[in-house]
Amino acid sequence: MILIALTSLLGGLLLIAGVPKLRDRRGMLAAVQGYRLLPPVLERAVARGLPWSEVLLGALLILGVEPRVTGLLAAALFTVFAVALGINLLRGRRDLDCGCFAFAETGQAPRIGWPHVVRALALAAGGAGAVLLAHGFGATSVVEYLLGWSLAALVLSAIWAAVFAAKVIHPGRRPVDTHLARARDELVAAAALHP
Repeated sequence: MILIALTSLLGGLLLIAGVPKLRDRRGMLAAVQGYRLLPPVLERAVARGLPWSEVLLGALLILGVEPRVTGLLAAALFTVFAVALGINLLRGRRDLDCGCFAFAETGQAPRIGWPHVVRALALAAGGAGAVLLAHGFGATSVVEYLLGWSLAALVLSAIWAAVFAAKVIHPGRRPVDTHLARARDELVAAAALHP
């Protein structure tokens, strides 16, 4: 059950990350280009292929297909994410769109930090854990699958709630209220004319 819960959790996170990217090709390309790690030809290929890879790998993990292989692929993918984030942070580049689960919304300045690297490494460790747990993996009953999927769904629901809370609280992102700043300036100017 632990293996199923772990692979389902990783798979669910990859689906949550990959599906929105399939719908926003421009945003995905902009996120990949923002990292400044690949030549332009590879940027386009990665921007096209990465969302599909996340969705496919996520589905395979949830279905429990070859947990040693899919766990290893997930660990490798999350490690690549951690390295890409870390390189940009070491370069002093914090103001870029992580592109991890979605893209910055209109009116927000995207920002990355070391917690993004830690999160990616924790997910890579989860993939490695799946590989280790799958070593003695044998036949699994329907009940074990249902319990594992239920546990993963519970954790994903908690993560989903945290993501919505973060959209309200905006940790790590600075709101950009240019339209309100202009209105404020106009009100200040008008107040100065009519004391």
